[in-house]
Amino acid sequence: MRLTAATLADLALANPVNAEILQRLPALGAPQAHLVAGCLFQAVWNHRSGHEPGWGVKDYDVFYFDGADLSWEAEDRVIRRAEALFADLGVTVEVRNQARVHLWYPEHFGEPYPRLTSARDGIDRYLIACTCLGITPDGEVYAPDSLEDLWEGRLRMNPRHPQPRLFPAKAESYRARWPWLSILG
Repeated sequence: MRLTAATLADLALANPVNAEILQRLPALGAPQAHLVAGCLFQAVWNHRSGHEPGWGVKDYDVFYFDGADLSWEAEDRVIRRAEALFADLGVTVEVRNQARVHLWYPEHFGEPYPRLTSARDGIDRYLIACTCLGITPDGEVYAPDSLEDLWEGRLRMNPRHPQPRLFPAKAESYRARWPWLSILG
């Protein structure tokens, strides 16, 4: 089978939590909102492994980009709206304004972080290339890397954000849950 953007969206939406978050996301009023990463690629790997689509999903990440107000208070208002909007789902939804990441990342992770220009810039910075994924509320899939690698479970360091110190542990954490994944140098 060849994984296409449409098939990726179908597999991701087979997780009813993903489908519900995407349906409600416009009500959040957050510019450039995308459901991102784990809940998407895990749906693919779970399908390949015979698990339920939401198996092992720890949280659901939403990225947005609002450069008009970079204050913590502005982001916190969006986070609080998200908590109310998704409260009945019984899951953790983590919401982050990608316009602000450069302000807190160095202190939190001890490394510099560039100022981003879009939500997709944030998606582009995951450690493992095939996990750089996002879906907009209208169903548009953003996948800048190989969907073939995602389908085949090939974990490669993200060339847009190479982190040789962090990559091995992240890749091994995925392989611990999906042993058929392969880690490529």
